[in-house]
Parts: sequence; C-alpha cells; structure tokens
Amino acid sequence: MNGQAPDGGIGVLVVDDHAVVRRGLTAFLDTMPGIHVVGEASDGADALDRLARLAAELRLPQVVLMDMLMPRMDGITAIGAVRERHPGLAVVVLTSFGETERVQSALRAGAAGYLLKDAEPDEIAAAVRAAARGEVHLDPAVAGRLARQLSSPASGLAALTTRERSILVLVAEGMSNRQIAGELGISERTARTHVSHVLAKLGLSSRTQAALVAVREGLLPPVT
Repeated sequence: MNGQAPDGGIGVLVVDDHAVVRRGLTAFLDTMPGIHVVGEASDGADALDRLARLAAELRLPQVVLMDMLMPRMDGITAIGAVRERHPGLAVVVLTSFGETERVQSALRAGAAGYLLKDAEPDEIAAAVRAAARGEVHLDPAVAGRLARQLSSPASGLAALTTRERSILVLVAEGMSNRQIAGELGISERTARTHVSHVLAKLGLSSRTQAALVAVREGLLPPVT
C-alpha cells in the first residue's frame, strides 16, 4: 500500500537539506488537489530512513521530490538507493543545477523528472503527477539543453574514448604524467598528450577540475 490519501491522492516525500525549502514545498503541495506530503527528510540518508519507517507503516509515498546537493548522501546516490529499495517509487529532482551531465546522471540513476528550483509551482505539481503516472517530466530549459546536445557532436564524458576515461580516472587518483605512463605502459609524452586531450574535451583547465568531474560522474567515490 502506498501513501495515498483516502481520495486516492498522490503521497509525496520532500527531501532537501534546507528546512525553509522543505517547509515551503510541503505547504504548497498540501494545497494542491490530489497531492499530500507524507513526510520530509533532510538528505538522502535521512530519506532512506524515513522511507523505511513509512514502509513499515504501510504508508509509502508514490513520489519522492529530491534535491541534488545534500550532506551525507547526495541526490544521485540517493536516487539509486531509493529505486533499489523501493522500485515502485518515482523520484523527481528539484535542484538549482541544470548541467546536462548532472541531468543525465540523475536520469541514468532512475529519476522520473528533473526540475530547476525556479520552476513555477504548477510545474512542480505537474511533474509530481506525471511521475505518479509513470511518465518523465523535464524542466523546459533542461529539456532544451538535452535536445541541443543530442543534435550536436558528442561532448563531456561521451566525447572521451575508453583510454581517455582511464586517463581521467588516473588523473583523479592524483597520478602524475610519469606515473600514468608507468601504469599504462606508454611514454610520458604520450601520457601528457592524453591528459591534454581529456582536459580539452571536458573544457577543463586543471587536473583538480578533472578529479572533481570524475567524482561527480561516479568514476571515483567521493572523498570523505
């Protein structure tokens, strides 16, 4: 049994590390016909705990409305964990960040929607309803970026070859060009060329930025 209202409404769990945002979303959603909030959580780990309690009470929601950048457990990790533990739940992302790589990571993790925090209230409600119907709802700006990317040459991680992805991981692990060369059995000059290509394709200017991209895209675990 999901967390539905007596009239068959859609139950929602609101997940955001800012209490003011959570309360505002809760107050708004509770005014929408056919939607009600079953609880709030402050981050991904808290959301999983809350969902476990709701499941024990037979009050699971149908939709989780979730931020991306949160302490303890980020949104991408949380989406995957929610989908694994509660396959029947839909997760809609509500965040301030609309980079296509981040959107794609969320969708790959199983998100059923992706909205930016400047979305109109009615659009948030529409995304919740779409997710409950098993549909995917994207912020118009986000959808536009994804469409442009699909119609343009590959960029970001998609533009990297398998070898270049390996190079990115080694750079992120803190290896020098000489160490990369030794690891892959290539010359230091070749290693340096590969690193330059990786940075250029990703539009980065430093190895530190490359390391952050590798962590963000799940190629390496986050530093704890």
